[in-house]
Amino acid sequence: MLVAAAVCPCPPLLVPEVAAGAGPELDAARNACLDALAVLAAAQPELLVVTGPTGPGEAGVYAPGSVGSFAGFGVGTTVRLGEPAADADAPVRPLPPSLAVAAWLLERVRWQGAPVEGLGVEETLPTEDCLAGGAGLSSRAERVALLVMGDGSACRTVKAPGYLDERATGFDAAAARALGGADVAALGAIDASLAHELKAAGRAPWQVLAGAARTAGLDGRLLYEDAPYGVGYTVATWS
Repeated sequence: MLVAAAVCPCPPLLVPEVAAGAGPELDAARNACLDALAVLAAAQPELLVVTGPTGPGEAGVYAPGSVGSFAGFGVGTTVRLGEPAADADAPVRPLPPSLAVAAWLLERVRWQGAPVEGLGVEETLPTEDCLAGGAGLSSRAERVALLVMGDGSACRTVKAPGYLDERATGFDAAAARALGGADVAALGAIDASLAHELKAAGRAPWQVLAGAARTAGLDGRLLYEDAPYGVGYTVATWS
């Protein structure tokens, strides 16, 4: 069953080498993410599943030890998602950006708490499929933890990637309340069409979390909420 979860944003700018001079602007978000991972470690899971949004063709399972790179963002930093199984072939599919950011965070805390697997979730996956997929994850082991990567709307200011949309602030506030309050019903009720219009890539992974936590009875805590660069970023823990 699900015993803990951490929710983190997934902009590659969290990686200082990618952010370059803008690095300090995300220090608070980075620190909150590292605090959230400490909650996962304290739960002593038997399995950690990292899930994040992907584009078409990138969804699906990523084996322990899968490697990612930030070369597409102008730096040569590489990361690995946990340790590969001793008898497993080397993973051949590179991590998508959201899971690469998660791998970077796990490396920062020197994660050794449990085996790590990745699950890419296509941003447009229907809600019912997200919920069903999450329910399946919760039965993978006696003690499962989730690291859920995903951003809120990208339309908070005129300089945001999606320009300004007046609906974005309310959308992000509602999502932050649901994530901070471990409100499974509210997460499951997020309007997928509105999330798509607001370029909220975290909607699908958040609903995977809702499916996994449906009967877990976890309590939530909001660690961070802000919109640097006009994109909604939320960090929360469920335990």
